[in-house]
Amino acid sequence: MKAVWFDQFGVLPVVRDVADPEPSAAGVVVRVEATGLCRSDWHGWLGHDPDIALPHVPGHELVGVIDAVGPLVTRFAVGQRVTVPFVCACGDCPECAGGNAQVCRNQTQPGFTHWGSYAERVALHNADVNLIAVPDDLDAGAAALLGCRFATSYRGLVHQAKLAAGETLVVIGCGGVGLSAVMIGAALGARVIAVDISVDALASAARAGATFTVNSSGMTDPEVVERVRLLSDGGAQVSVEALGRESTVAIAIRSLATRGRHVQIGLLAEDPVLPLGVVIGRELAVLGSHGMPASDYPELLALVASGRLRPQDLISQRIGLADAPAALAAMSAPLPAAGVTLIALTLP
Repeated sequence: MKAVWFDQFGVLPVVRDVADPEPSAAGVVVRVEATGLCRSDWHGWLGHDPDIALPHVPGHELVGVIDAVGPLVTRFAVGQRVTVPFVCACGDCPECAGGNAQVCRNQTQPGFTHWGSYAERVALHNADVNLIAVPDDLDAGAAALLGCRFATSYRGLVHQAKLAAGETLVVIGCGGVGLSAVMIGAALGARVIAVDISVDALASAARAGATFTVNSSGMTDPEVVERVRLLSDGGAQVSVEALGRESTVAIAIRSLATRGRHVQIGLLAEDPVLPLGVVIGRELAVLGSHGMPASDYPELLALVASGRLRPQDLISQRIGLADAPAALAAMSAPLPAAGVTLIALTLP
């Protein structure tokens, strides 16, 4: 099969022929229909993830059709269209038993712990625990994006921060994850303030439902905070940082009202210094969001089915597998392209 492959971190990947994967006893092989180009894949390519062993095939947001099943799989069969959380759980550990499969201690992650979905086929483990059936009429882009950025944003806003209609949400960074948070916040009835340095990204945020946009280019960090607190009448109830930079994490936290809730989604190469004095003085909550268990996907799919949430509207370009290496490398640019890039695959 064809796959995007690299054997050195930070060196441009190539598309090459590799061996087809085989299903594990409790797993499946999925013929990939589409896969998202995500900043997490960029981090992995640069060597920021210790789970990745070289050579490697990236990719973790996907939708496709089951091509082969292991002998222990009982709930799924060849020919079913499925997606999967980027955190695949074991189903047996205490975290899984407690309903928190997204932090499974034995988790596997396609594109990180093993080869991923920038390929014609991908192996997924513990299928009965992790696979989510996808309607045949659901847009491939919408289905693929549910696996990571939309699920992570949804869990962060709904299950962690418990964002309510009428509250103010500030989203710092309007890449794919940030735009997902903007769209979900708007769908939930929140007033959304989107912050970025890119005019194009802010235009995308406005189309996704942001009430206000703040172009922070040329502004100092205190000026950004002051602007957000002015637009939110004294501070937002919920903040999301979707970039993964120490300075913007601090902006998100300082933009909160008393008793506000911060959700950290952006990945950081190193642990940041946080304004804990503000956290203590305002009694703020700092929360993480690391994906979402498969068992919680029905409520997200229902929101998509209702038409209130349209992940496919964030897709700015659809490319083939041959264009994926250059698109991954382009994420290193100071201002990557606005919107979400989808890699669409077809087999002969």
